[in-house]
Amino acid sequence: MTSGDASKLAASEGASARAAQLRAELARHDHLYYVLAKPALSDAEYDRLFRELAELERAHPELVTPDSPTQRVGAPLPEGQGFEKRRHEVPMLSIDSLFSEEEVRDFEQKIRRFLSLPEGEPLDWVVEPKFDGASASLTYVDGVLVRGLTRGDGEFGEDVTANLRTLRNVPLRLFEGERKAPTLLEVRGEVLIEREAFARFNEQRVAAGEAPLANPRNAAAGAIRRSDPTEVARYPLVFQPWAVVRIEGVRFETYWEARTALDTWHFPVNRWAERAQGLEACLACHARLEKQRSELPFDVDGVVAKLDRLDLRERLGTTARSTRWQYAHKFPANEATSTLRAIECQVGALGRITPRAHVDPVEIGGVVVRHSTLHNADHVRALGVRIGDRVLLHRAGDVIPQVTGVAEPAGGAEPADWRERVPESLRRGDGIAKGTLWQWGAGFEMPERCPDCDTALVQEGKFWRCPNLYGCRTQIVGRTLLGTRRGALEIDGLGERMVEQLHDAGMLRGLADLFHLDGRRAELVDLDRWGEKTVANLLEQIERARHPSFERFLTSLGIPDIGGATARSLALHFATLDELQRASADELQHVEGIGPESAASLRAWFDAESNQALLQRFFAGGVVLEYPRPIVAGEGPFVGKTVVFTGTLAGLGRAEAKKLVETLGGKVASAISAKTHFLVTGEGGGSKRAKAAELGITVLDEPEFLALAGRTPPPAT
Repeated sequence: MTSGDASKLAASEGASARAAQLRAELARHDHLYYVLAKPALSDAEYDRLFRELAELERAHPELVTPDSPTQRVGAPLPEGQGFEKRRHEVPMLSIDSLFSEEEVRDFEQKIRRFLSLPEGEPLDWVVEPKFDGASASLTYVDGVLVRGLTRGDGEFGEDVTANLRTLRNVPLRLFEGERKAPTLLEVRGEVLIEREAFARFNEQRVAAGEAPLANPRNAAAGAIRRSDPTEVARYPLVFQPWAVVRIEGVRFETYWEARTALDTWHFPVNRWAERAQGLEACLACHARLEKQRSELPFDVDGVVAKLDRLDLRERLGTTARSTRWQYAHKFPANEATSTLRAIECQVGALGRITPRAHVDPVEIGGVVVRHSTLHNADHVRALGVRIGDRVLLHRAGDVIPQVTGVAEPAGGAEPADWRERVPESLRRGDGIAKGTLWQWGAGFEMPERCPDCDTALVQEGKFWRCPNLYGCRTQIVGRTLLGTRRGALEIDGLGERMVEQLHDAGMLRGLADLFHLDGRRAELVDLDRWGEKTVANLLEQIERARHPSFERFLTSLGIPDIGGATARSLALHFATLDELQRASADELQHVEGIGPESAASLRAWFDAESNQALLQRFFAGGVVLEYPRPIVAGEGPFVGKTVVFTGTLAGLGRAEAKKLVETLGGKVASAISAKTHFLVTGEGGGSKRAKAAELGITVLDEPEFLALAGRTPPPAT
């Protein structure tokens, strides 16, 4: 061998060793990131290692291995070619679905009789959530992933190996640390999409002009059968194993031992699984998971309870269609289909127009559903629904049901009874409520005018709004109710029907009119179902409400984006209402919680003549604002001072620190300006320091801030 050949061999061996090292390192970080959710590398550092491996493999093609991270995404199928069908070595059978405790107890009794078990001897089970996704099988030979099949008909599945390799939490090679990999391993599980990831993915599709997908289950099932793995890799798919059906070279006595082994081989492990001794423990697990159903990241429709001992499973065997050693105890359905009868455009208390779906009554999760919000016009168009469609409705936990897609489009001629079956709640005399779409096969368009007052609507981003704040009946009633709730003027006992009566009697055109009712006692007594006692109670509460705090008064006004927390910040930052009204949009942004849009909205509200007239109407009715008592001038460090916080404080939360400053007479702002007196820095803060130095602002660390405030700094660690 020449010296040149030896040099090339050494270089090749060095490249091979480095490639193996990089493959192992990238696989480890994939496991940390996609399985354990504990990333140990930045994205940039991971990308650097990945590029180094890819460059090595391009320079030395012989180093490319099937388990290399660079090989996750393969080539698409040739056009017109479908997936090859392969027989499952072990059929993928069904699981008996049970819906009541009585059925579960009967199932267990059959097992006990079959096994001839003594009455008092409990069975050991493993209880897992029943994931609602697409079932798949992964086969490993000598630790390397060689095949991935769909469930298919249970006997034959489609070979979607290239697509399943794109799932980043699926190991391409089994990790061999404390436990050697088997020579053969077949793992079955569910391909899923987390609900939050699904929502983000749909937002991206809509932004790109694509139709949103109906639900995570259908999206996962469709994704793994796409012909191009590059497209599959775009979907946020993950794998959750639920069975080990074939294994050679390793032996287990229980399913729980097998699950533990999967963890050591770097499979994701179902962290919601529980071991349960006896049937009562299984039923308790079912009850717990049903309560937690909406908190789980994935859609689940029940639990699967399976015997833990593998020898008992072998004795029980299978029927022609299902296994005898496990059962699925289903939850009440949280998804259903129904007919879309109409879309009603509702006017909100602040004028926003919201489409609302009316469907034929259907039970979902024990609740009868008749309608569902459709959010906004863009959302309705993205769903692609038309009147008469069979639509999918989903309800998670106690959340309001959502229309998630079209199950079956409306087709053919209008049904003979269609007009008769328009919901009664939408009928107005001989017609249908304004702003309601009910005609068979009609697509949705936002009306041009307000369904209540016929004012031309204005568009604000994704939403439409009626600008007739003080002439639209729905808004007048809604704003009055909002202004009298707790945290605002707190006038108890004034319900929606009473406010509607006051409006229809011509005594109320806005919240401030309540403070002019004391001169109309006789008219109030004459209202239907009122009387002297009702009127006396109402006027007494109105009298108590004439002296609201500055904060509660601001909350009652219904100013867009100004809720109770923001109103409190404004009331603490500005000494009086006059001072607040004089503040520029730039000055408003120095208040904690006020950004550019909120500042512009607040400025526009005070500039409107109709709102100034409302304020004057309040004061003419005897309303007097109560401002916080001023701090007595003295030596306090924060009296008349503005403080800005940056970073994370160790000894107290941001809200507590803010309250401390305000208690000592100071104000807290979110942005640095020439009016800032102190910048308090915590861990992670940094970008504001340069500006503080430029403006000559005093910078305090947390111990200095606490010492200045007269609080003992936390002990050093």
